Amino acid sequence: MPRPRRDGQPTRPTTKVKLTDANVRKLQPETKCFLVWDLKIGGLAICVHPTGRMTWKVIYSFTRKLRWLTIGKAYVMDVDKARELAAQALLKVATGVDVQAELKASRGSGTFEELANRYCDEYAKKRNKSWKQAHTLVRNNVLPTWAKLRAADISRSDVKLLLSQISSASVGTQTIPATSAIFGWAIREEISGVKANPCYRIEFEVSAGRERVLSDSEIPQFWAAFDDVGHLQGMALKVILLTGQRPGEVQHMRTEHIADGWWTMPGGPVDDLKWPGTKNAATHRVWLPKPVQAIVADLNGHGLLFRGPRGEPVELSSAMRTVCKRLKVERATPHDLRRTHGTMITSLGFGRDALNRIQNHKAGGIASVYDRHHYSDENKKIMEAVASRIILLVEGGPAANVIQFGR
Repeated sequence: MPRPRRDGQPTRPTTKVKLTDANVRKLQPETKCFLVWDLKIGGLAICVHPTGRMTWKVIYSFTRKLRWLTIGKAYVMDVDKARELAAQALLKVATGVDVQAELKASRGSGTFEELANRYCDEYAKKRNKSWKQAHTLVRNNVLPTWAKLRAADISRSDVKLLLSQISSASVGTQTIPATSAIFGWAIREEISGVKANPCYRIEFEVSAGRERVLSDSEIPQFWAAFDDVGHLQGMALKVILLTGQRPGEVQHMRTEHIADGWWTMPGGPVDDLKWPGTKNAATHRVWLPKPVQAIVADLNGHGLLFRGPRGEPVELSSAMRTVCKRLKVERATPHDLRRTHGTMITSLGFGRDALNRIQNHKAGGIASVYDRHHYSDENKKIMEAVASRIILLVEGGPAANVIQFGR
């Protein structure tokens, strides 16, 4: 006798027939789902939904719990195929395998989302200082489309379609290499069955390199606007403009690395201090001009100077977007402040070598091996000269009055 329904409604009588393709086609939907059981294969049933949709089910007991396994839709699978798959599933159950749990596990394994997360956790966070930017690009532009796709099944046509859906050329230029790195790592580590990199040699529109430099008239406008985007964010942006150092390094600026006016950045990561290391892994020593020393003293902090509410470095890109929006000017990024500082170095006549030294660019060649002179006095003069020009512009004085130091 059928078990009574919890809602008190009468239970539909159990229907068992020798299913055929013909009688399956004759089944009509009712107000509630119902099952029609097959007499030939015990445990096989067809479920008829109120919408008219019909699905094949294998219903079995495992560890005294009822399991419902969907094996296909009736409109794409005939009775003979349903019986074949049901027999295979029930044979596994007889050998102690929970086929429903096995299917759920297989659906979640090998997906691109799983691969991307593994790449980030097991490789990128340990080897790539800019992993956050790459991970954000993949999360925002790739996962919405590829998250549940098997990584091994993604083809070049999938990559081309994805690229066509990214509206910004600059975003596409960055997203495809970030995605390619994930596939390259999977191939090297023999993960998720990936045998080829579908991003390899994909042609995409290369965006022009950024050339944004703040003009003399813009500098005082930006300086004043920095005060309206949050105290720490504004101070950090001013430090980037006054020192020309990389935004990520300024965000992680620590009092432990500052002594006697010099900021010494270790080349490698310092885990205890959560210092990520410099971009080129070279230890870098830069003089902090007087306006920056005043900012550091005003913050009166210990450890991480530009600490967010949760202990993490403050975020600066959104602050710059806010500044540009308020000023109604062409988009500028925190890195453009660094470029502005570098341009001032050369415009004051100090030359590109000085620019490379102060901004910690690797010069390369034999000179980088034999030339160990640290140029401390020269660099100090350059940093003070550039800072003086910026402050003079901010205060409204004529830039022509700034003394230009020779090389």
